[in-house]
Amino acid sequence: MTYFTLSLTLLFVLIPILLAYFLKLGIEKDILVATVRSVIQLLIVGYLLQFIFDQDSSIFIILMVGLIIFAATHNARQKGINYKGITWKLTLTYITIEVLTQSILIGLNITPATPQYVIPISGMVVGNAMVLSILFLNRLTSEVNDKQDEIELILSLGGSTKQAIHRQLITSIKASTVPTIEKQKTMGLVQLPGMMSGQIIAGADPIQAVQFQLLILFILLTTAIITSIMLGFLSYPTLFTEQMQLKQTFK
Repeated sequence: MTYFTLSLTLLFVLIPILLAYFLKLGIEKDILVATVRSVIQLLIVGYLLQFIFDQDSSIFIILMVGLIIFAATHNARQKGINYKGITWKLTLTYITIEVLTQSILIGLNITPATPQYVIPISGMVVGNAMVLSILFLNRLTSEVNDKQDEIELILSLGGSTKQAIHRQLITSIKASTVPTIEKQKTMGLVQLPGMMSGQIIAGADPIQAVQFQLLILFILLTTAIITSIMLGFLSYPTLFTEQMQLKQTFK
């Protein structure tokens, strides 16, 4: 694809802008800003990845993965402002998932330790963890706000903070992982995944593309479960004071 043919795809941006304008949706500016940012960011990342691939250095791989984790943490922490220490909790969660997945992939020789494999897979893993953590934090906050009386009743009867928050915590974990599980159930029937489609369009063997897509699906399933559970058990103690009372920020 040339830059000229790529420019023709801006028709797919013009259509929603025109529809939003005529229907007075008020999102024309957001669409335009999102388009410009995505073009600039992806082009920068593209040239950066080309440089890293040419160097084939473990130092550049670590720096790139660190940048991915930093960006994901920065974006997700805005949804967890009521949780003390949410920045390091998110960072620890993302690092744990990254180390676990890459240890299995590289340790068992499933994928080589090259930037062409490590960086894209890391981006998918951490990116999915970021989305899951945002879903989880939003759902847990909502559950706590809706069930304040129930939580305080358990505490007043002598229950521990873990017992008081248990139902809300489990509900939030399940709710945040459902999209990943349901998406996996219909994969291949309702939609062809982006990675698989991209490989096929690039000329790869469809069976090989399917194998790599299954690898990613299995990784993302692990990512979803670990992210929600780990972030949940790291975060719930910050909902309570040292006197085992629900904090005022959730009342």
